[in-house]
Amino acid sequence: MPEKLVLSWSGGKDSAMALHALLRDDRYEVVGLLTSVAAEYKRISHHGVREELLEMQAESIGLPLDRLYLPSDSGLPCTNERFEELLRDTLQRYCDKGVMLVAHGDLFLEDLRAYREKNLARLGMRGVFPLWKRDTAQLIQTFIRSGFKAYLCCVEGKLGASFAGRAIDAALIDDLPEGVDPCGEYGEFHTFVYDGPIFREPLDIVVGEVVCRESRYYADLLPAGSSLAATEMPAVGRV
Repeated sequence: MPEKLVLSWSGGKDSAMALHALLRDDRYEVVGLLTSVAAEYKRISHHGVREELLEMQAESIGLPLDRLYLPSDSGLPCTNERFEELLRDTLQRYCDKGVMLVAHGDLFLEDLRAYREKNLARLGMRGVFPLWKRDTAQLIQTFIRSGFKAYLCCVEGKLGASFAGRAIDAALIDDLPEGVDPCGEYGEFHTFVYDGPIFREPLDIVVGEVVCRESRYYADLLPAGSSLAATEMPAVGRV
């Protein structure tokens, strides 16, 4: 009998690759996607992607979407203490349903994995890390070869505004400056996946305006033909 798990879902490439691996692993049953959303801006925390696109993703993937809304305080991002409290309450609901595993797309940051596992252990839950220690140069090539498609939705200033909104392809990988991890594991960039083997059909989206917030550049992704107005981007947040 496979163990049930919920996947911590950012909408980006690492989450997508993790889900792809989990769906092919008979040991697990993925019961849903859990995403942190900035409550004030209605955008995926830290990535700055509109909630509407997150909903489109989940619908095409065919898994239930659970949102953890993070409040702001006088324009400041949610504190770590408040985040942990909200996350604990959310995960407790899964525990009550017998879901004792939480999967993450982390690659090699030991401190981040230890932090996640410590918080999960307090609830008697365990973490699953299907991509752990995968070589990032090989992983990004596997992402491309597998048919996944994504845009860079958020990049750090050292990459520059010209990278925001670019598609992940061979040309992008070649253009990354020296020292930037090919998967952006140190936070150099974040992505939004709109097509690939986990999708029933590709999302029809376009790249809109690029804006700068606290040395990060965000590409405002939109449903094709959308009349959605430009809205504020969260400056910082959580995944």
